[in-house]
This record gives sequence, C-alpha cells and structure tokens, in this order.
Amino acid sequence: MFKKTMIAILIVVAGLAVVIALQPSAFSVSRSATMAAAPASVFAQVNDFHNWEAWSPWAKLDPASKSAFEGAPSGKGAVFKWSGNDQVGEGSMTIVDNEPAKQIRIKLAFVRPFASTADTVFDFAPAGSGTTVTWTMSGENNNFIAKAFCLFTGGPDKMVGPEFEKGLAQMKRVAEKK
Repeated sequence: MFKKTMIAILIVVAGLAVVIALQPSAFSVSRSATMAAAPASVFAQVNDFHNWEAWSPWAKLDPASKSAFEGAPSGKGAVFKWSGNDQVGEGSMTIVDNEPAKQIRIKLAFVRPFASTADTVFDFAPAGSGTTVTWTMSGENNNFIAKAFCLFTGGPDKMVGPEFEKGLAQMKRVAEKK
C-alpha cells in the first residue's frame, strides 16, 4: 500500500511539474479607459513621475514608502525609484521613449519581492473630445518558480489588471479636474 501511494504521489508531482513547465513564459496585461480630457493633458499625468502619486494605485498602499526621482525631470530619461512594504516592494521605472500625446514607454525593474523586469506602455488615442488611455505591461516569466507562481495566483492579469483599472479610474478623476 505504501509503495502504491508513493508511486501515485510521484505521478502527481511529475504531472504538475510538466504542467508548470509548459506554461507560457510571455505575459501581457492591458486595460483601457476613456477620459474627458485632451490627449496632451492625460499624457502629462504619465510623462512626469511627480504626478503619479495622485493616481497610481500603488502610491496609497504604503504611505511610508521611500521614493526618489533621478535623471530628467520628466519624459525620456526620467527615473522613479521606490522602496516600501510587501505590497509595493522595491524597484524603479525609467521612461525610455515617448511620443507627445501618443505614447510613453517605460522600463520597469523590480528588486523585491522578486527580481524581474517588464515593459510598460501607455497609449493615448483621441476619442471624440476625450482620450482613451491604454496601459499595458508585458514581460517574461522564464523560470520554473515564476511559472508556478503565476499558475497558482492566476497570473499577472489577475494580480495587476485590477490595479490598472483602479489607476486608470483615479487618473480619469485627476485628468478631468484639470
């Protein structure tokens, strides 16, 4: 009986390992919202990291977090670094490219809770008299542990998607007041 139980456990563990290994390594999370504000106005909210505290969903998770701004004051070359509690972790964002009122590309680098990088893009498209903002984060889960984590937590879309929705709703409130 013990031998059969051990064989069954090994089969389950091996099957789980195969399922985890076959998980896709690439991920992409994207959310959009339309705001009653001009593309240039909404673009300014994202292009200057100093503005993010007013709408970023992570800014309110740890009021005691430490942050620093480096590089350009805004736009290409602007850097935002943070270190906070377990909910916000530690990392940096660097604006690597932008096209005024159309797109901003950001390199996101996490130090903790686990080291990883991701590409973040904000697209701004005219929508009548307003703007549709699309916030996308994409990257790779290249190792077994990252794939297992995503399998059991629902992945980046389940973890980050709702935060993007909150951030876009808060950005809408800020942009529409301006």
